[in-house]
Amino acid sequence: MDPKAVANLIEQGLPDATVEVRTDGAGHYEATVISSVFDGKRSLRRHQLVYGTLGGLVGGEIHALNLKTFTPEEWRSQAT
Repeated sequence: MDPKAVANLIEQGLPDATVEVRTDGAGHYEATVISSVFDGKRSLRRHQLVYGTLGGLVGGEIHALNLKTFTPEEWRSQAT
């Protein structure tokens, strides 16, 4: 599956998200997702929100998904 298609699905499910997705071409993906929806949520809940945007693709076409999730504030602090 094309990484851009994966990013689009996440962005559709989390409309304010900024998403970057990479793949090794063998079903393993890495996504960085920045969204204000994550504010006040723990890592597990953030991951559940992202998985929810991908439906049955995780475990199917998307064999493995490594997630890095940030609020916009967390992301800005990473850049400094």
